Amino acid sequence: MINTLYLPELREMLSEQSEADLREFCTALHPARTAEFMERLSPDEAWQVLKFAEPRVREQIFTFFPHEEQIQLLQTQDRAEIAVLIVELASDDRVDLLEDLSSVIVDEILPLLPAEVRREILRLRAYPEGSAGAVMTTEAAKLSESLTVREALDELSRQAEHLETIYYLYIVDETDHLRGLVSARDLISAIGKPQTTLAELMETDLLSADVLEDQEDVARKVAHYDLLAIPVVDHEHRMLGIITHDDIIDVVREEATEDAHRIAAVEPLEASYLKTPILTLTWKRGIWLTILFGAAFLTAFALRRYEEGLSTWVWLAWFLPLIISTGGNTGNQAATLVITALSMGDVSLRDWGRVVVRELAMGMLLGGGLALLGYLAAWLSGLAPDATAALVIPITLLLIVVAGTLLGAILPMLFARLGLDPAMMSNPFVAGIIDILGIVVYMNVAMAVLS
Repeated sequence: MINTLYLPELREMLSEQSEADLREFCTALHPARTAEFMERLSPDEAWQVLKFAEPRVREQIFTFFPHEEQIQLLQTQDRAEIAVLIVELASDDRVDLLEDLSSVIVDEILPLLPAEVRREILRLRAYPEGSAGAVMTTEAAKLSESLTVREALDELSRQAEHLETIYYLYIVDETDHLRGLVSARDLISAIGKPQTTLAELMETDLLSADVLEDQEDVARKVAHYDLLAIPVVDHEHRMLGIITHDDIIDVVREEATEDAHRIAAVEPLEASYLKTPILTLTWKRGIWLTILFGAAFLTAFALRRYEEGLSTWVWLAWFLPLIISTGGNTGNQAATLVITALSMGDVSLRDWGRVVVRELAMGMLLGGGLALLGYLAAWLSGLAPDATAALVIPITLLLIVVAGTLLGAILPMLFARLGLDPAMMSNPFVAGIIDILGIVVYMNVAMAVLS
């Protein structure tokens, strides 16, 4: 509400080109709050405000704009002015933005950048999407192990302006091979011994990420060891950059959103829900609905095969929704638990045997309980002709619940084993398979008991 109230004043300052007021506006608040006040401005208006800020302040405010608004600004404003802004951005942020711009605009901007920045962008863009190299920043504090504490502080003061974080100071040799790490805290604690070398202070047993390692695996490392940043190295252990905790948060959020979409049988969105065109959203939902429609259509053929049995024992049709929903819900539960455990690193492919045993045990327990309820419901309600006929329901429920737990657990792990995203084995997809299986099991049990 407050940013809406402030909007007329901001537009008045723009119309009057009040330089002093606009400069104060850009610096008076935290950059995140400043960005919030500007959210209802057009791209042209927002850029006019940013032009009154110092380059570093402009970059800080810009990073708090929604991604879609950032892209709009880069697409619509003067290329030379945009190039100045891009130089101020962190290296990983530059690459992320340029990846979402058209190749025509990128080709116009790249020649306007300093040669060093241009080479760095091209190098980072060469790493596969979703790899550690694609999300790392090259702006890390790198120091020689031969430096003393006093020399290290002097060198750090020279580098600090261009660094994204100085929580960790990485110790490298002459050819950038990663040798160790000194925390900023340890360095400050050693000020009383200014002649101590970094080689004496550094930790050599440190965690790193390979440049081609999957970003999800890197995120799990950072979360497990509670790191603020992790160094990224190549196959020769040369340090290439770092991935900071804020980048890890973005990775986790991106992967969690993607998994949630896939579990619901929706192709992951590239933009936010409200920013995604209706036709694009329709396609991303429709493609999976069509596949699931085909799978559901197979249930009609399954029922047709048992048409004679259903006409003989009409009461069996009354319990079909119960059988199908119970099997599908059980499979959905198992699939969700296993997909989540795989994404969190709680379960690996080596644990498939333990997972199968646990799901089999849970299937027996859950199936046994639901079978008892199903038998009592079928018999006491009078829907089943007699107590013997009612046995069809509990036997089917036990079998279909066990099958649901096993299929729901095994199919995501099979997809992971094939190198595919386990979340692609979505809940509706699992339910569709179990629906068909449920009908087959139900009718075969009925024929065995009632014939």
